[in-house]
Parts: sequence; C-alpha cells; structure tokens
Amino acid sequence: MRVLIVGSGGREHALAWAIAKSPLLTKLYVAPGNPGTAAIAENVPLRTVDIAGIVAFAKDQKIDLVVPGPEAPLVGGIADALLEAGIACFGPSQAAAALEGSKIFTKQVADAAGIPTARWEKFSDAETAHAYVEAAGAPIVVKADGLAAGKGVVVAMTLDEAHEAITAIMEDKVHGAAGAEVVIEQCLVGEEISVFALCDGEEALFFGAAADHKRVGEGDTGPNTGGMGAIFNPPWATEDVIRRGMEEIVRPALKEMKNRGTPFRGFLFAGLMVEADGPKLIEFNVRFGDPECETILPMLESDLLAVLRAAVAGELADVRVAWRTGGSATVVMCAKGYPGAYATGSEIYGLEEAGCLPDVTIFHAGTMAEQEGVLANGGRVLAVNAIGTDLSVALARAYEAIDRLDWEDGFCRRDIGRRALRALHA
Repeated sequence: MRVLIVGSGGREHALAWAIAKSPLLTKLYVAPGNPGTAAIAENVPLRTVDIAGIVAFAKDQKIDLVVPGPEAPLVGGIADALLEAGIACFGPSQAAAALEGSKIFTKQVADAAGIPTARWEKFSDAETAHAYVEAAGAPIVVKADGLAAGKGVVVAMTLDEAHEAITAIMEDKVHGAAGAEVVIEQCLVGEEISVFALCDGEEALFFGAAADHKRVGEGDTGPNTGGMGAIFNPPWATEDVIRRGMEEIVRPALKEMKNRGTPFRGFLFAGLMVEADGPKLIEFNVRFGDPECETILPMLESDLLAVLRAAVAGELADVRVAWRTGGSATVVMCAKGYPGAYATGSEIYGLEEAGCLPDVTIFHAGTMAEQEGVLANGGRVLAVNAIGTDLSVALARAYEAIDRLDWEDGFCRRDIGRRALRALHA
C-alpha cells in the first residue's frame, strides 16, 4: 500500500514509525513531516491545511490511504475532499469532525445520546457569561467552543480565574474566532484518562488508554499545554472503567452520529474523568492524541496498517488487536517559555546516543534539520518514549534518555507518571 500521513509533529512521527513496520507498505510519505519522519519516509513540502495540494499529490502518486494526524485538516474537510477524489482516508468527514471542532456540538451529541457528562451552558455574550459564573461559583470550567490548539480550556479554581478566562477568550479574543462562544460547565473531580477507539462508522474498537499531563509545571501547576507527557494504561483505567467508557460513552456517540447522517470514521479520542460513580465525558477529539499516540503505539503488537485498512473497509467487527505487556511512558521536551513565547533555532545534541538506549524511541515533534544538526523549531520539540516491564522501568529509561540529551534551551517535567506510581504502590 502507498500511504500518506498528514502532519509534522510527534504523533505523525509515531504513526509513520508504526506504519513503516507493516509488510503491507510499499511507499510512505509524510506531509510536511520533520527530521524524524525523514529517516523512515519521504517528506513532502505541503502544509497540513493545504487540502487541495494534498489531494492533488495523493492523486498524482496513486496513494491508497491517507492518514491525517492533526485536527485542523479534518475540521477543514480533508476527508470529504479525498473521498470525492476517490482516495481512502482514515479520518472523519467535516460534519463528523465537529465533535472536536465545536465543544457545544459535542455537548449536544452527549445529551442526545444519554452520555454522562458535566452540567453545562453555552454563551455568546461575555456579560451573561460573567454573571453565570458569579452565580454558579468556583471551581468551574470555561472552554472556547472552537479549536484552540489544546489551550482553550481553563479549569478555574476561583471566581477571579473564571472571569479572567471569559475576558481572555471572549473579549480579548486570545483564540480568535474559536472563542466567539464558550461552554461553561461543572468541574468534574477524579482522575482523567484518554480512551481511544478506532471507528469505521458502525463499530468501535478499543485502541488503548493513557493519562496525559496537560499542565506545564510539576505538580500539575501552570497553564494547560498540548501535553507534557503521558503514560500507558494508568492504574485508574481499570477493566470496568474501560468497559463503561466504551459502552456508555464511545458507542452511544457513534450511534448518535450515525443517526444524524454523519457516521464517524477515524480515531475517536474520549477524554474521560473517572469519578466515584464511574467515567464521565470531558470532551471528544477526532484524532489520535499527542503525546498519547507516542505512548500507545510502542505497545502495539498488531500491524497498524492492516488495522487501518480494515477500518476504512468497514471491517472492524472482525479485527482483534494484540498488545505488549508492561509499561510505556513518554516525556515531552519543550522550548523554554512554552506554552508562551519561545525561541527557535537552538541546536539539540546527543539525539543519537539517547535514541540508542534499550527500548527508547525519540519522536521528533518540533524540529528542523540544518547543516549543523537538528534544531528546535516549535514549542513541544521532542517526545521521548520508553517501554519496560512496568511503568517505573519505562519512566526511568525515558528520563535516562533525556539526561543523555544536551539542549540548553529545553525543559521537561520531572514528575510524569508520579501519581500513577503512588497509586500502584499504595
């Protein structure tokens, strides 16, 4: 099969790394890719939002399957454009991608499908939103309705924080048009997990669970980011929680989307809060998570490309997926200043040495290649994954790899997985 992956981050490097191992693969392209994907695939200089250019390239190169990584091209309608051109795409239609493109739409789907989620209200007027949080009290959650690169959600622990979030999103327009409307909802309390399912419009196949670490600072402090690290199958993702997450949240959503005439095909990412009475939906995303993708795929024993081919063909009901035993952890290295302003262009040394450690894989996220070497070219720059016999071994290996790197302008959280380790040893 001739495959094109769309994207340039750590998630896309991990997808390319997994697909490159498939005996079904004959040629692999990544658009635009990064220095990491260049080592295992052919990078194509196309922007992820250049849908017309991607479709033209796929037609010219007789691509059998396109796998979009990020949400922007999916919300922009890349799957529809490829389908019209007769090219298979593992990703939802533009209408189905509204599950991530609009927090309001997701809440409406959840209510219609009877999915357990937080109480919520929507607002298009800042003054009314301010009055609502004043009456409701804190803690409370304020969400920009549209896409905001993972930074449009504020868990306000005080009324001042809630008012500041409304002002920033609706009045200062820090997320542009994405903040024209907001969802304000009850603050759920528990342990958060990311549950992934492969969907073919009819069937949903469980595809791993992870715990992401969103806050930039250790001890879960500071602003939200795109993800500072993740662990595979955290201890609170029990068999019962996963079963209920699939039966009470994922599959009802799939049925509701089909009933609306917009069946969902692709990676469905359910962000869940595990409360005392079971899991509740926080949000849906319509693609693989990042850095969850870099954490889950190293544990996959099955042929990823074969599974994706079955999903595109509507044959997931017959698919079984095999997983490694043990633990997997990913630690993200970021440029100093992230998630605020950060500098690019600093050189990263020691990548080869760190990447040669046993059971360690370094996925490039925001890098560029120059004659002098690999340079930082983003906020989240590297995703360092390690696997092991258990989570503690995986984490130790990941941090050992990070300690082999020499990057003066980089930083990471040193407490990834710490809460999970405490829970395991309690």
